Amino acid sequence: MKQLVALSLSIAILGAIWAYLALGPLSGYVLVWAGFIAWGCYFHSGADSKALTKTIVGTCYGAIIGWIALLLVVNTSMPALGVVWPALIVGFTVFFLVIVASVDLLSVVPANVYGFAAIVAYSLHQPSADPGVGPLKNLTSGSFANPLILLILSFIIGAFFGMFSGKLAGALTKK
Repeated sequence: MKQLVALSLSIAILGAIWAYLALGPLSGYVLVWAGFIAWGCYFHSGADSKALTKTIVGTCYGAIIGWIALLLVVNTSMPALGVVWPALIVGFTVFFLVIVASVDLLSVVPANVYGFAAIVAYSLHQPSADPGVGPLKNLTSGSFANPLILLILSFIIGAFFGMFSGKLAGALTKK
């Protein structure tokens, strides 16, 4: 089988399994889209064992930095600055996504950015009927209501699905 066909088939099969798991038995514990972010990151990072490690470490690191930014925004306020205050916090924290690039495990800056972007997007764009609940109110929760826990698990599993799809594609291309 040609490599592109094998990879397409392996991603289709494992993508369906991932979606089933994330939307079914693991619903509330992982996010299907976050797993696919890590899956794609695995491939653009080289699709090897180093890529797996760098994807997991980078996306989780980015999520942690984003989580810190959210904690700062939620727990500090500068009413006189309006929306400039959270913008300054974002600017300050994203500096740390790039400055660490000389550390091998954090050298895939897009992975760091994906983690940051995912946690901020998830936390800011989740509707909440009750203003006392939701991702921003659960930043320090020890449960899967905490977006950091939810996203880190999603990134880890998604990166492994990327690795598995690469290995399956390799097996399908062998004669």
